[in-house]
Amino acid sequence: MGIEIEQPTIGLSKIAVSSTHGEDSPYFAGWKAYDENPYDETTNPSGVIQMGLAENQVSFDLLEGYLEKNHSKACTWGKGTRSFRENALFQDYHGLKSFRQAMASFMEQIRGGRAKFDPDRIVLTAGATAANELLTFILADPNDVLLVPTPYYPGFDRDIRWRTGVKIVPIHCDGSNNFQITPQAMEAAYENALSMNLKVRGVLITNPSNPLGISIKKSVLEEILEFVTRKNIHLVSDEIYSGSVFSSSEFTSIAEILEERNYKDCERVHIVYSLSKDLGLPGFRVGTIYSYNDQVVTTARRMSSFTLISSQTQHLLASMLSDTEFTENYIKTNRQRLKKRYEMIIKGLKTAGIECLDGNAGLFCFMNLSFLLEKPTKEDELVLWKSIVEEVKLNISPGSSCHCSEPGWFRVCFANMSEQTLDIALERIHNFVAAQRQQKK
Repeated sequence: MGIEIEQPTIGLSKIAVSSTHGEDSPYFAGWKAYDENPYDETTNPSGVIQMGLAENQVSFDLLEGYLEKNHSKACTWGKGTRSFRENALFQDYHGLKSFRQAMASFMEQIRGGRAKFDPDRIVLTAGATAANELLTFILADPNDVLLVPTPYYPGFDRDIRWRTGVKIVPIHCDGSNNFQITPQAMEAAYENALSMNLKVRGVLITNPSNPLGISIKKSVLEEILEFVTRKNIHLVSDEIYSGSVFSSSEFTSIAEILEERNYKDCERVHIVYSLSKDLGLPGFRVGTIYSYNDQVVTTARRMSSFTLISSQTQHLLASMLSDTEFTENYIKTNRQRLKKRYEMIIKGLKTAGIECLDGNAGLFCFMNLSFLLEKPTKEDELVLWKSIVEEVKLNISPGSSCHCSEPGWFRVCFANMSEQTLDIALERIHNFVAAQRQQKK
């Protein structure tokens, strides 16, 4: 901090001094390394390239083009002072009806019209982080448990645990079946929680998966739904990458399965979505909870007063998402560009002799560098990661930060940079791997 102030010893809350935020994770440490020495093609070509940030910039030109073309419609308050007053004065917890309707339609579009969403069941939050935490507050009490398949998004350690006091018990998945979730793994995690005298409140999945970059098979989703129904617990399906699947036919939402079952057992299912990934707008902080449980909807709406979205943001996005010509073109073009970028990084890594999990979604790939480890341990993985960050100047996320049980896997993001920068990153990786192999001879 800029001004040094003597800090007397004075007590703070348990949350303030808790270590469950996860800020000491390599996931966040890599970000710090980038912030201190960021790559720039002109001013700092030897700096750290940020490959640890799952941000979608490949279709940002489409958003900019829409705003340039429709500036007067989307970016103003509307006509007259009355519209200004409606936006500027008190905001209902429900949010703007026009925005909730536009969000529901956009979520249906992404799923190819195979699922329907009721705008009255949409609860708006300031991003998916807030949505996941808010749901955790509603579904579980301190020291209760959510079961989460590994590897999982490192931020869940913060979002789910830090302020709620809820614990995460991992559902251990392994590479032998591409880290797919199995009934046996879910049962083992459930029994593990019970052995610690902990109450299991639900299962949290990400579909498509972060960090794996793969969508969950329909048959697996059905098994998960059957498991949570049998145990009488909740299912939270985080679907923030649902529009970033390279082909819509390769993604099945839990909402589709519920419709096929005429909404049987739907009261235990809750979907999280946001515009941060698919639409590439993380700075707008727009997230949603979609619950089939009336009490959860009511409670979430009450609690959303702590995490509202500005009326002006809602007004702009309601205009954009209601333009079906724009959204149809955006979804199609964005999928094509992400697939092209994915194929580019996979091809580049394969040239360096590096294999990746066979993905079909997301803004990243899951890269296997286990062949560079001296020993198959977490400690050796972190030594390798530190070399990549400090010497190769690439910030990638080690699998251990995602609680991956198999050392040597790394999440590598590819959609937050230009193709030219990605080429430079791939060249750095290629040279590093070649040098490592030479040393082992």
